Amino acid sequence: MSQGEQILHIGFNQDTGCFACGTSNGFRVYNCDPFKETFTRGFNNGGIGIVEMLFRCNVIALVGGGPAPKYPPTKVMIWDDHQGKCIGELSFRSQVRAVRLRRDRIVVALEHKVLVYNFADLKLLHQIETLANPRGLVAVSSAAESTVLACPGLHIGQVRIELYDRRQTKFISAHNNALSCLSLSLEGKRLATASEKGTLVRVWNTADGQLLQELRRGADPAAIYSLALSRTCDWLAVSSDKGTVHVFALSENVHTGQDEVARPPSAGGVDAGVAAGANGDASFSGRTNPTSIFSMVKGLVPSIALPKYFTSEWSFVQFRLHPDDAALRSIVGFGPTPNTLLVVTAGGSFYKASFDPNKGGQAQQEAYIRLIEQPDTAAPV
Repeated sequence: MSQGEQILHIGFNQDTGCFACGTSNGFRVYNCDPFKETFTRGFNNGGIGIVEMLFRCNVIALVGGGPAPKYPPTKVMIWDDHQGKCIGELSFRSQVRAVRLRRDRIVVALEHKVLVYNFADLKLLHQIETLANPRGLVAVSSAAESTVLACPGLHIGQVRIELYDRRQTKFISAHNNALSCLSLSLEGKRLATASEKGTLVRVWNTADGQLLQELRRGADPAAIYSLALSRTCDWLAVSSDKGTVHVFALSENVHTGQDEVARPPSAGGVDAGVAAGANGDASFSGRTNPTSIFSMVKGLVPSIALPKYFTSEWSFVQFRLHPDDAALRSIVGFGPTPNTLLVVTAGGSFYKASFDPNKGGQAQQEAYIRLIEQPDTAAPV
């Protein structure tokens, strides 16, 4: 990638097998493991602000972006890479904030709406009103056997979940502050959320809206850039503007490889108490996230009401990005090889790291590759 080419967007495909970069000159697709640039499409200085892949399919959703957009930022263009041209488009009156694809659906997030289209004929199937959503927060399950969508509701910190197979809608009061990030598991059974405060990440059961686990990224506020659940929800990865990727061991009742455990309903708001499985419950295979030393006092003297901070679960694994990448927007995912992390930054850095699933601690960098040499021109994604 040439030094003058600016990265406008980075995004993994649904199984984290590859990722795409939208640039000021077109878009590029890379394979993750082994790392390789799969293909590049140049548009003669036409910028692409959003690139959404559908696994490794030849059909890709594009939205123009940058100072000289190839397409209007108010349109979603359906690009067929076999034909080398657009085969369809969706037009809107406001800027497209995000696009998500399934084999049967196209989901578009605007500032105040989320719209769901049938992929085959681009027919509008569902329109959802949301709170102001400048980040384009929306997630959709990828597995063919279930269709679940998550997006902001109409109240601060609220998530709306559409269980299309059941024809049900659930609302979760996920955080007291505005949402900053959300992510669904592949089959849509689990939802991870973070707020603008960025200190806590919560994991939810989408079927009944129950809180399954609460995790602490840190004590200081942070901008959460990316959340990723592993394939069977045994791990959760978090990237932020602090420059450290945190990986948490998820408890047995979160793990989707096990039968779900029935939970009693909560007796209040988001802080009414974490459902069983959080706060030190042993995760499957005996892995447990570390807690503060002060949490031992709670075990010795149960009547003492410790502040929540002292009983929080902290990350099991940490991976530190290079200083130049620390504050840049990043995306995180789990690689096809067990116990590996993949991180891509808006500055054009690709990382692969491995971690010990039993001991945790610092992850080991396995690969570091620069996609583009642009010391001062990395743009927010």
